[in-house]
Amino acid sequence: MHRRSFVVAYLLWFFLGLLGIHRFYLGRPVSGVIWLLTGGLLGIGWLVDVVWTAVMVEDENRAMAGLPLYS
Repeated sequence: MHRRSFVVAYLLWFFLGLLGIHRFYLGRPVSGVIWLLTGGLLGIGWLVDVVWTAVMVEDENRAMAGLPLYS
């Protein structure tokens, strides 16, 4: 599988984040559906994701590489 890109993740977050598209891209379909149905938790979750997106990209890349999420 291909590594997830920080640039793509942040572009998806910025333009489609209220719909949760960045969360689907990062392998989090449950929270993606929640974002989709609630407009990014009424926009609050969208703002929080400015920080969490980087964490989610790193976690997804570590998981795809077979590395532990936390050491």
